Amino acid sequence: MTTDVSSDPRPLRIARRERALAQMAADHLDVLVLGRQANIRYVTGAPQLWIAGTRPFGPMCVVVRDTGEIYLNATDDEGVPEEIDHDHFYGLAWNPMTLIEVIRGIDGAATARRVGTDALTPTFAALLPQAFPLAEIVDGENTMRAARRIKTPDEIGALGTALRVAERGLAAGVGELRPGASVQTLTGAVLEAMAAGGVSTPATQDAAWVTPRDRPSGAGRPVVCDGDLVAFAAGALAGGYVAEVGRTWPAGESAGGAVRRLYARLNTVYDKLIDACRPGAPAERLLAAYAAAGEPLPPMAVAHGLGLGFDPPVISGTLPAAGGECLETGMVLAVTGYVWQHGVGGALRRDTIHVAEHGPEVLTASPSWAAGQATAPASPSASSSRSPTR
Repeated sequence: MTTDVSSDPRPLRIARRERALAQMAADHLDVLVLGRQANIRYVTGAPQLWIAGTRPFGPMCVVVRDTGEIYLNATDDEGVPEEIDHDHFYGLAWNPMTLIEVIRGIDGAATARRVGTDALTPTFAALLPQAFPLAEIVDGENTMRAARRIKTPDEIGALGTALRVAERGLAAGVGELRPGASVQTLTGAVLEAMAAGGVSTPATQDAAWVTPRDRPSGAGRPVVCDGDLVAFAAGALAGGYVAEVGRTWPAGESAGGAVRRLYARLNTVYDKLIDACRPGAPAERLLAAYAAAGEPLPPMAVAHGLGLGFDPPVISGTLPAAGGECLETGMVLAVTGYVWQHGVGGALRRDTIHVAEHGPEVLTASPSWAAGQATAPASPSASSSRSPTR
């Protein structure tokens, strides 16, 4: 794994930037002030420093619509693409007035009429009008969300790279599944395989758990017993992009008719979920897939957007209705099917789905358990688009 910090490939970053500028025009934004890491990387192509937890907002990147110029908070040019000139860098400062003075001097700041920002603190709510004296300060996060929700072809490729790493992690975890194994051991196998694939930052650390037999959600015992249904959920953050895959596998050789019937229910829900992932379909159709299969909604989100981190929409029975949200060509979703049976446990299947013009494309290649199969699957192939398999 290389340790060099380099910018995202030129076609990838240019296509994303064009989408952001087009959305700025649609929203009548003259300037966009960004502080969130994923948004900054989207428009610049420069990898951002990852930290655990949250960070306060600061004006770390400024995009001027008329000229397409980008101004970036950077102390050196490592990982910064060549089209962002050195004279467009500005350094770190403890005094927020220093940042405001820098931004005030940007070409176009003095005449901007409408400025969007992807976050805001009380301090910068008071100071930003000094940098843009004629401008109305508005919400710019919705602009970035609208741009990011539709993936370019190069973004689909980047997501595929992250997905292959996640799938190798999942296969490694299933390979260690046996009665007597601890959940910690299984989780460690998933994370170790992803780290070997070049990803040291998993999207989640809850990579394996025993599904409980006495309640529909939560984690069961910490050590696997014969007949347990064990869920694996691998998410990889590679090149800034997050992709996810999830599967449930039975432990041991004692999976009987009750488990097979549970998986048949899962397959019914899954088929209806995938069929709902079509351009123009209302997001509520994914929730309705459960009702159509005669199943209750699961405790987790039915679907959520993937990209540079997590993108909208988030479709869940525990959240307010999507309110007219429709799926669009180019969206990528993590779609989850989940069913549960008292005394048996839960069965989960999560796939990364591309909402293509002709219909849903399942980007995930990992196999699912079939009756009589309880051994670890082979590592997934490099294919990045295929039909659902069981």
